[in-house]
Amino acid sequence: MAEPEAGVDACQRLMEETVRIFRETYPACEPTIAVAAPGRVNMIGEHTDYNQGFVLPMALPLVTVVVGCKSTDGVISLLTTAKEADEPKRLEFPAPSEANPLSPGLPRWANYVKGVIQHYRASPLPGFKAVMASNVPLGGGLSSSASLEVAMYTFLQQICPDDGDLVEKALTCQKAEHTFASMPCGIMDQFISVMGRKDHALLIDCRSLEVTPVPLIDPNLVVLITNSNVRHTLTGSEYPTRRQQCMEAAKALGKESLRDVCMADLEAAKTCLEAEVYCRARHVISEIKRTTEAADALKARNYWEFGKLMVQSHNSLRDDYEVSCRELDELVAAAMDGEGVYGSRMTGGGFGGCTVTLVDAAAVEKTIQRIKDRYSGTATFYITKPSNGARVLKL
Repeated sequence: MAEPEAGVDACQRLMEETVRIFRETYPACEPTIAVAAPGRVNMIGEHTDYNQGFVLPMALPLVTVVVGCKSTDGVISLLTTAKEADEPKRLEFPAPSEANPLSPGLPRWANYVKGVIQHYRASPLPGFKAVMASNVPLGGGLSSSASLEVAMYTFLQQICPDDGDLVEKALTCQKAEHTFASMPCGIMDQFISVMGRKDHALLIDCRSLEVTPVPLIDPNLVVLITNSNVRHTLTGSEYPTRRQQCMEAAKALGKESLRDVCMADLEAAKTCLEAEVYCRARHVISEIKRTTEAADALKARNYWEFGKLMVQSHNSLRDDYEVSCRELDELVAAAMDGEGVYGSRMTGGGFGGCTVTLVDAAAVEKTIQRIKDRYSGTATFYITKPSNGARVLKL
């Protein structure tokens, strides 16, 4: 069986557990604020966001929760409940000022939070105490980092309100990840965590930041996430290399980004590019086209067409972009080898993490069992649906 759907009840339970931990950690204080921000699964459009292309993610019921209150001593006190986080799990430092800005350092988990605090768009920030908890799997390609960043920003909005600009909120969280976590991510993860909409995927134009909601409400349709439980870390890995190769290809073609390049342009310049750079560009250009076609197919409820594009996306990520791995390929192959499965692909940065599968509701349990039987590792399954973005919770 799959994990029970992580919906409203799971979020409520997570918040209640976080409140309990807050009271144990700070017995002299009572929490007054609780917020949540979701992780995401990207249905299609991988490694296109930093190439100013299109992506089609949906926000998940899996969330990061932040619970806390203001303090009067000018000190920020943070506690993470994540078992995987490096020590120390609790950290204290003065609220930032122009004369005393925050800087990245150890523990690594705190950089995602400190970056948001440093770049927050209203001031002066008071001191505060906060406890953070999440049911978004770390390293699973479901954007646990953006979920944490957006949750922290949403918390700060409650103690020191900004102007409420949602686009700027997402961009600030992205800036935090760039500058404090040294991860040159695109805008998709933070954007969908802020903007997520129940019962819809969002087609996001990563150049204009225009958003088109795409309904995903058919009760006979299931989005199945399968976690390979192969942990991946993108910082200091192949991700920055791929991004650099895309920039190199665009520059060689005289374009600002690969968004401006069509396949005919790429083929005409093939002899001018290194073979590896050519393949990286071929993935991105074809993936941008696939993503807009997939959004049209989903709007038309043409699930077989959508699924075909998902498989093409996975093959391109495996062969041209080389960010898949044996475990992800196994999961996709096992998912596709049965009735009622429209499509399956790796999702996220790659080198482990999760696959996303579009499947008929009547076939989901057989699909899960087949994957369990054939996968060489131990997978975790989530039957999920599109959910809302960041929000304030009622204590």
